Amino acid sequence: MRYTTEIIIDLPREEFIKKLDNPDNMKHWMRGLLNHEMLSGKPGQEGATMNMTFKRGKGEMTMVETIIKRNFPEEFHATYDTKGVHNIQRNFFKEEDGKTKWISESEFQFAGFGMKLIGLLMPGAFKKQSMKYAQDFKNFAEKGISVIN
Repeated sequence: MRYTTEIIIDLPREEFIKKLDNPDNMKHWMRGLLNHEMLSGKPGQEGATMNMTFKRGKGEMTMVETIIKRNFPEEFHATYDTKGVHNIQRNFFKEEDGKTKWISESEFQFAGFGMKLIGLLMPGAFKKQSMKYAQDFKNFAEKGISVIN
């Protein structure tokens, strides 16, 4: 399953990247993030891996982020792996009239019958979640609004 989301952030690209590239900011826009810890490599650099744990409903979900390309301020690509799901994220950042256009290309690969069925029956839920993260980042970056309750 593949889709693309786009959002305009009312910040110059340089300021946008500073906020996006700071791991301490993740908790303010990644709804449900409980913790993150480096597994290997230099934080934020190509090849680095990080464990991320999210609250999901009554349980928790853990995923591993692997940075596959870091070419700021133009692009940042990473994979996210959790049980039954491999997600490839390709993010592009364009400066437009003092604002930043964030274009995110998402590709999900599912393993196992259950996850393949969810991907087939609920593709809109994945795109909706991606847009929610983008909107939450926009609110944090532009207005300082955090998703932390």
